[in-house]
Amino acid sequence: MKKLSVLAVVLFFVAFTAMVTAQTQSGQWFSKAGDPAYNLDTNTGERSTTIEIDYPKPYDVKPKVMVSVTQLDADKETNCRFNVEVLSVSRDGFTVKIKTWADSKLFSISGYWIAYTE
Repeated sequence: MKKLSVLAVVLFFVAFTAMVTAQTQSGQWFSKAGDPAYNLDTNTGERSTTIEIDYPKPYDVKPKVMVSVTQLDADKETNCRFNVEVLSVSRDGFTVKIKTWADSKLFSISGYWIAYTE
């Protein structure tokens, strides 16, 4: 009986771990001068570019998504202004929108993303 109880507990933790792992995915995003539609390094005023991210494995329900910035290459002669936000979250992927304004010039920007369900 004791062995059966221990086996049940072990199986529960294995199943729980597999379930939690399947509900969280992560990756990196990157955008730079020279990419199609990249305009954050030219002109002035508000400019933006977007990056489409597909999850390695689609979710059964729409997940929550968080992004971070880990690298930024900007013109040292101007103020560094930027905004990064998540748009259009679906079960298959999402869009990252990167924006700058005024005279700021961004040559490249990158970061990480994490998607999870509760």
